[in-house]
Amino acid sequence: MVRSLRLTRSFFARSAVDVGPDLLGAELRVGPCSVVITEVEAYVESDPASHTFRGPTPRNSVMFGPPGRSYVYLCYGMHWCINVVTGQVGAGEAVLLRGGVATRGEALMRARRPRATSLRSLSNGPGKLTAALGIDRRHNDLDLLSGAAPVRLIGTSMNRRVEWSVTPRIGISAAQERPWRFVVNDPAAITGLTSDVPAG
Repeated sequence: MVRSLRLTRSFFARSAVDVGPDLLGAELRVGPCSVVITEVEAYVESDPASHTFRGPTPRNSVMFGPPGRSYVYLCYGMHWCINVVTGQVGAGEAVLLRGGVATRGEALMRARRPRATSLRSLSNGPGKLTAALGIDRRHNDLDLLSGAAPVRLIGTSMNRRVEWSVTPRIGISAAQERPWRFVVNDPAAITGLTSDVPAG
């Protein structure tokens, strides 16, 4: 039996580059809906593509706070994106959750994204992911490890057995060459998930 990976504060208190691939296969749970994370990107303070590159601002202050919290921002004035803060307090880094595969609440997710033509296209992009899960500004600066939080990140048995690849990041205009995008090789193979937290 493959045991679930337990996500703890110390798990997130590492570099975003190390946390990123370890989040592949984790469950992002929002109310009755869940996805298993299949694509992420890492961002650190010394990175010209990071929101923290020029230091703290009211917008990015969450990224300088405790690890394991959510950083939600509006991209291009259209799409919400969700990140999980990593590193030590003051580090100014996070992992962008870029995509996932629905495992619970598919009907509600499809209602939120009626133009999606397949299960894969329902949440295979950062804006699609948040739209399908109903994530927006209300979900900024939440403790993703708290049982009382409306958005949670949960370890699963998939964390320990997914196969993944490393690529340059996409959709950015600076430091595209950094190999900090981590992608599950076969999202369709995500079956038999065992969560470390009951789904109720």
